[in-house]
Amino acid sequence: MATDIWGVLHEKQRLAWTFTPFERVGPLEFGMTHEQAQSALDGVLRTALREGAAGNEVRADFWLEQRPDARFSGPAVTVYYDRSIGLAGIAVNALRGPQVTLDGIGLVGQVPSRLEDRFADFLQTHDKELRYSQCADPCSAQLGLVLRVQRAGDLVLSRPVMVAEAWSEHCWDTTEGSIPQEEWKTFEW
Repeated sequence: MATDIWGVLHEKQRLAWTFTPFERVGPLEFGMTHEQAQSALDGVLRTALREGAAGNEVRADFWLEQRPDARFSGPAVTVYYDRSIGLAGIAVNALRGPQVTLDGIGLVGQVPSRLEDRFADFLQTHDKELRYSQCADPCSAQLGLVLRVQRAGDLVLSRPVMVAEAWSEHCWDTTEGSIPQEEWKTFEW
């Protein structure tokens, strides 16, 4: 069976993760080594790409395991490492990544304008500041969360990027922030 490159998982097919700012996204904890992240995802997601030397990783892509009954395979989560703190950034793929929730708000694979409204209301209710990146992505440095978008065929859906506290200052800034430049490029799939 061929993989559907633009196929989007239904909510029931997605893994269910929660986001605790500056602590964790699902089983991934900020500060982990690559080996710890790989172990935390064992049996759920597999490492498909790893950049950097062992113990000095810069980035890794974790993919859904290919199942005989699944037409979806491909990247689900991209993690970014900082040599001084370990796991520092987690981007969740809009098409086949886990559904990550923040206080009941689904952050992955959502219509960007609707999610932006819910996010703005959430921030206002919790007395937090809404910022925007140079790419017009809504963001909260106080949560370490940037709501990016990703192409899904003829649509765009939400692709959240969550960062460790050490990366949160200027996380909305595509030039001065710590989120790697490759994440700011338009993500195709």
